[in-house]
Amino acid sequence: MLNCAVIMGRLTADPELRQTPSGVAVTRFSVAVDRGYVKAGEERKADFINVVCWRQTAEFVTRYFSKGSMIAVQGSIQTGSYEKDGVKRSTFEIVADNVSFCGSKSESGTGAAPRADVAAPSFSNGSVDDFAALADDDDLPF
Repeated sequence: MLNCAVIMGRLTADPELRQTPSGVAVTRFSVAVDRGYVKAGEERKADFINVVCWRQTAEFVTRYFSKGSMIAVQGSIQTGSYEKDGVKRSTFEIVADNVSFCGSKSESGTGAAPRADVAAPSFSNGSVDDFAALADDDDLPF
């Protein structure tokens, strides 16, 4: 059996990190995905796809994505149903396995830059001395 969904679009709102009662990180958000065709004389339409991310993926999304950011999501479709006012309704969402940056920073306005409330990771200046300090030939498995 195969259940695989891949979408690319823009977040419709800032994702918000939540915790389950057992402490597992989760975030839910919606992605606006443009349709591939436009009828003559009409504006392009979009579908709004609900996505849920768990654990490290949820933390990653809430740290590095915000409203308007372009995002690629790969996962599986999960369906559900509920009853409201005597009417049975169906739902579906993508349970994300992987999320990725896509597009350039200038295209999305916010791009892949970390949000202001999150400290940016620090990186080495690329000096050979930095590598030597991290690895010793005695530590290598070969």
